[in-house]
Amino acid sequence: MTVDLLIRAATLADGRRDIDIAIDDGVIVAIGPRLDIEAARVIDAGGDLVTPPLIDSHLHLDSTLSLGLPRRNESGTLLEGIALWGELKPHLTIEAIYERARRLCLWSIAQGIGAIRSHVDICDDRLLAVEALTALRAEMAPFITIQLVAFPQDGYRRYERAAENLARALAMGLDVVGGIPHFERTMDEGAASVRDLMALAAARGLMVDMHCDESDDPQSRHIETLAAETIRHGMQGRVAGSHLTSLHSMDNYYASKLIPLIAEAGVSAIANPLINITLQGRHDTYPKRRGMTRVPELMAAGVNVAFGHDCVMDPWYPLGSHDMLEVAGMGLHVAQMTGVAGMRACFDAVTVNAAAAMGLSDYGIAVGRPAHLVVFDAGDPIEAIRLRAARRLVLRAGAIIAEAPAQRSLVMVGGESRTVDFRQPH
Repeated sequence: MTVDLLIRAATLADGRRDIDIAIDDGVIVAIGPRLDIEAARVIDAGGDLVTPPLIDSHLHLDSTLSLGLPRRNESGTLLEGIALWGELKPHLTIEAIYERARRLCLWSIAQGIGAIRSHVDICDDRLLAVEALTALRAEMAPFITIQLVAFPQDGYRRYERAAENLARALAMGLDVVGGIPHFERTMDEGAASVRDLMALAAARGLMVDMHCDESDDPQSRHIETLAAETIRHGMQGRVAGSHLTSLHSMDNYYASKLIPLIAEAGVSAIANPLINITLQGRHDTYPKRRGMTRVPELMAAGVNVAFGHDCVMDPWYPLGSHDMLEVAGMGLHVAQMTGVAGMRACFDAVTVNAAAAMGLSDYGIAVGRPAHLVVFDAGDPIEAIRLRAARRLVLRAGAIIAEAPAQRSLVMVGGESRTVDFRQPH
């Protein structure tokens, strides 16, 4: 048997070592130790970690890389960010949105990201972002998968043309129904928006991903309605609640009721560690709340928990390079998940869990699946997070689409030179 490509001596995320991966015609055809297979090209992983791509399950491509337009967010707050986006909207063009998002996608590919779920503001009546990002999705399809969420950012009930715009956006090809119930004028209106949007998604057979309870208010409980509506419509496994930051402020008794409901409903929880800890707790003096949802408790209850980057250099967040290992590292610090199982779970949150939240059925290293792979300059997932490891190779359907040198420094001490690689000796 001769194949196009053979990756030798890989370490997999589940701990298996010295594993070979055979790829032919862009598909994984064999996996195992020391495969007796000929190949047109052989890549020696040398014991480095090989995984499916990193996944960003929550991003805003329409606003990405717009930092400084029309001005900087001097306070760093959510409210000033919202105001800034409102100031920028009248000046948006399809070309500018497209170019910024495309530039970000090149970063994403270099960072080993294979799929992005992006929320798209449909409360701009021109739907410029919808037009720009559906075109970008098509262009980038050979290199990165993009899911687009129809996101009524100004409130589905609060913004008078949101329902009309959302229907138009779905007709233009958006993939997922979004919402933001905590931004409606009242709690009742928020709950009603969840019911409206869930009924719409159920009727159309679409997935749902709502910004839900992105608040420090423990009475913001729209995730309860979202979970209940998921069960009522039989949409288990097709719904996600993003942020869920009010859970960190709720009392333990109510959380003990709510978390099992989320698990029963099969609703994924998508936390955004970098942004949640930056924007939440702004009204606190001390003690100051961490701002991220109850990640370990949700995981322990069987909820699928994923992490997203959310923002990259935009009105809400001035930093970021779209590195999902940075997101995983921040998540494990904030959630105090520094045990071995906890750190591995945070790697899962930016890989397999995020893929599950997006419904990516062809994800993973298995025979018959597309050879979408990343070779990290690390020996295991924990080391990859610790080092923000270089992505030595990024493969899409067996073709190399990005590569980077391993991280090495030359240190001159005591008259001799030594190479430092920062890796744990084995």
